[in-house]
Amino acid sequence: MHIPSLKEVVSAEEWQLRCDLAACYRLVAAYGWSDLIFTHVSARIPGPEHQFLINPYGLMFDEITASSLIKIDQDCNKLSDSPYAVNPAGFTIHSCIHQGRDDAGCVLHTHTRAGVAVSAQKCGVLPISQQSTFVLGSLAYHDYEGVALRDDEKPRLQADLGSANYLMLRNHGLLTIGKTIPEAFLAMYTFENTCRIQIDAQAGGELTMVNPQILDGIANVMKVATGGQGAALAWPSLLRKLDRMDPSYKS
Repeated sequence: MHIPSLKEVVSAEEWQLRCDLAACYRLVAAYGWSDLIFTHVSARIPGPEHQFLINPYGLMFDEITASSLIKIDQDCNKLSDSPYAVNPAGFTIHSCIHQGRDDAGCVLHTHTRAGVAVSAQKCGVLPISQQSTFVLGSLAYHDYEGVALRDDEKPRLQADLGSANYLMLRNHGLLTIGKTIPEAFLAMYTFENTCRIQIDAQAGGELTMVNPQILDGIANVMKVATGGQGAALAWPSLLRKLDRMDPSYKS
């Protein structure tokens, strides 16, 4: 697979976004969250045109590069040349979230084993770990309506999501929203580990719940813990990890 570099073709701002999104796809693969070629991470290109970057349908996540990402519009029409197609059905969820949330710079969706397992539990996310307290501070649920193909589901999904940044798609998987790609990735890292911990803990003895008072003000606690930098604090180290593994995502 050879795709010519777009570094000298697109703006510097778009190229940086492409590199970060390609890195996000590689990290999703590295952490074992991918589902072969299925699911997506979408990123909004800054500007009034409502354009987005998304994965070429057919590439594994560990194959994706900055130049292979496809530029699309709100209706999933391709705006850039590519030998690959885009999966319009997969963009249904992403498009309605980008449309309904101006702050949704990046939307990340997974079908992991632990995420789907907890999404199938009536109790949803339980307050049993420090990780879960971060998620519960901004968590919403959306009931399963079948494979997301129908436009009539979009208003219900937008209404269920509201202003939350974590969305559990019942019987389906996990979704996170970030103003930036690093924010969406770190949110998914926390969400996924929350679900893994819950499944592991449920296999043992009686569970101990976190005091509800601890959930109050958790967003401020996170800001203090990261010096106000949030995901931007961890992202450079994740890029260095990728560079050690395979820097080709930047091509």
